[in-house]
Order: sequence, then structure tokens, then C-alpha cells
Amino acid sequence: MKIGVFIPNWIGDAVMCTPTLRALRRNFGPSAKLVGILRPYVADCLAGSAWLDGMIYYDRRSDDPTMWSGAVCRRMREQKLDAAIHLTNSFRTALLAWLSGAKQRVGYVRNGRGPLLTHKLYNPRRGFRRLPMSTIDEYLSLAYAMGCELESPRLELATLPADETAADAVWHKLNLPSGDQVVVLNSGGAYGAAKIWPSEYFAQLARRIVNEQGLSVLVLCGPAERIMAREIIKLADHPRVTGLPDEELSVGLSKACVRRSRLLVTTDSGPRFFAVAFDVPVISLFGPTPIAATRTHYDREICLHHAVPCGPCGKRTCPLKHHDCMRLLGVERVYATVLEQLYRQRTIRAA
Repeated sequence: MKIGVFIPNWIGDAVMCTPTLRALRRNFGPSAKLVGILRPYVADCLAGSAWLDGMIYYDRRSDDPTMWSGAVCRRMREQKLDAAIHLTNSFRTALLAWLSGAKQRVGYVRNGRGPLLTHKLYNPRRGFRRLPMSTIDEYLSLAYAMGCELESPRLELATLPADETAADAVWHKLNLPSGDQVVVLNSGGAYGAAKIWPSEYFAQLARRIVNEQGLSVLVLCGPAERIMAREIIKLADHPRVTGLPDEELSVGLSKACVRRSRLLVTTDSGPRFFAVAFDVPVISLFGPTPIAATRTHYDREICLHHAVPCGPCGKRTCPLKHHDCMRLLGVERVYATVLEQLYRQRTIRAA
């Protein structure tokens, strides 16, 4: 059995598809060949895991023509796929699977691609409105359509030795204590500015954690978030508040930093799911996106949001310009939740 799997483009979504990859591997066994069709940075996210036997890089906006649709379709045809599973929802990927000759094509009926699918799934609806469904459960439903048995929604990742070596170097350079004394803050997100919690709030939170709890704080960032991370560190103005803005960044380094930390406080973005996958307690701050859509079924996660009349709007930037869904989620409330998470950990250790 040769199965092509279109992996989601967002880092968080890629982590949320790991239960589905696990289900496929368990159902079809080691003799099956699972080929991931994905963007290169998503491959970095899944690196170290053993579900995929091969990868085809696909990015139609890339400067590399080997990642364009025509080249990807030819490589899929060469694989002689028995099935293609769509964890993405685009018409284009469904067309690629159809053109590749994959005999079974499994996906949700969206964006006009229903005629291209052989196994069609539909989201539950109330009237014309699609009801919220956890992305993890949505992906698992695709595996069940392929005959897989019920699978745990537990997220799962791994790090490479090079990732851990890079994190060791950061810990040494920044003079950080052991991981159980480090709280990681993640302020950004590729989705857009609407998800961002203000830098001054993160700085106030960092100061309280180091001054009142005696812990150290590491500010995580991606390449586009270096300025924001530097601002948080500058505003916090404390030697035990450091971060990654001046380091050589990678998805693997971010994974390794989260994996060894005591607690993660994050916006609804990729590193949130790293914490869940590595069984690290996490506080997730929500604004424009609904919690139900990305529910992780993880009992060591606390999701916070401030209800506003205009939300959750799902917009990348606040259409009303006030950003109240995040600005009214105050530092005091988030810090109280930090204390709750730390207390839970101490209670578990004492038991």
C-alpha cells in the first residue's frame, strides 16, 4: 500500500496531524509506504518521527521549480500511489491527487473539490453554518475513512540530536539554569497581528515570574518575530529574562527549547502544540480564533480568552483597530494562571 498524505502548511496544524499519521502507520503496518507531500519547514517540524517513508516538497510559490505543481504531480505519478489523504483543504491539492492517478482520494468536501474525491467527508452543520470541530478530530476522521481503528488524540513529536545540541548551546550562552527552572514565553504567530498579546504585557509577566517565583524566562521567536522578542526583553529589563532574537533560529531549536522547559505561555501558534506534544504544561492565550477549533484534549493545557462582542472574528488583523480580545486579557489573570500551573506541578511532584 502506497499512501500520499498532504500535510498541512501551518506548523500547529502539522503537529495536530500526528495522531492521524500514527493511526495510518498502525493500521497499514511497516510494509506500507507513507509519502508526505509538504513544505520544507513542515518537514523540519516532523523531523525525528518515523511515520513517513518519503517526502515530496511542495510549494508553488517557491523559487525552486522542483516544488511547483507540475513537478510534484510527476513525482506523485512515479510513486504509483494507491491512495491520497488530504489534510489540506485546497482545490489545487485535490486536483494534483486526481492527476497523479491515486486510486483513492480521501478528503473533506470543500472549495468545490468534491468531484475529485472518492471518499467524501462532510463537517457537521446546523443549517448553513458549519459547526466547530477540533482539527485533531477532523484529521483523525480521514484516517477512520481509510479503515483505521480508533486512535488517541495525543500529539507526538521528536527532536534530533542537532536540535538538542543547539539548545544546549543556547542554555550555556544565556546562562540559563536547568530546564525545570525556565519558563518559556512565545509572543508571535505567523497567522497575523490579531493573535499577538502585547509586548508590554509579556514583559510585565516575565518580571513577575523572575521576581516573585525565582525562575528564569526565555523568550522564543521565529525569524519574523525577532524585533518583538527584543522589545519584550528590553521592557522586562531583568538579567534572568533572555531570549532567542540574536540566535540562529530553526524549528528544531524551538522544539528543543520548549521540550526542556518548566512551562510555556504562548499565543495560539505553533509552539503551543510543541508543548502539548512534549507533555509540557502550557497556557494558551486566545483572541480572534475559537478555542474549540484547535482543542488539543490535553489536560495540562489551560486556554484563556477574554470574551468580546465582536469575537472570535477569525481575522488576521483587528478590523475594528482596538484589538480588545487580546488587550483586555490582562497580565494579572495570566499570572494567576501561571501560579496555578506551577502549583499543579509542585503537587504532582510531591505526590
